[in-house]
Amino acid sequence: MPKENYKFLHFRSGFGASVQASETNYCIPRDNTGPYTHVEIGFPTAPEPLICGYADEPDRPTETVYGYIPAGLLKALVIKHGGIESGTHPELSMDAEQSAILAETLAIIGEK
Repeated sequence: MPKENYKFLHFRSGFGASVQASETNYCIPRDNTGPYTHVEIGFPTAPEPLICGYADEPDRPTETVYGYIPAGLLKALVIKHGGIESGTHPELSMDAEQSAILAETLAIIGEK
């Protein structure tokens, strides 16, 4: 049975992106139940340096998907952009590895 898509995320900063996870998306685990340690981000409204290294098509940053984004990186992205204004995303699994990614990414953001 196909899984329903999550609603496009709109952040308080004005940034937006689709965040998906299912048996057909670039996520871990690759199933329809989660929770997920990695998700797929797609079609952001603007180029985002935090995820550029994950782009399927780096030359088209707002017209591509970004596979296997760590949950900790998505959490940092939400914080960077002031929180979620509307939309939904898959349930995330924040284990020790993902928490470390979140902390490292927030440190990098804080240095800029």
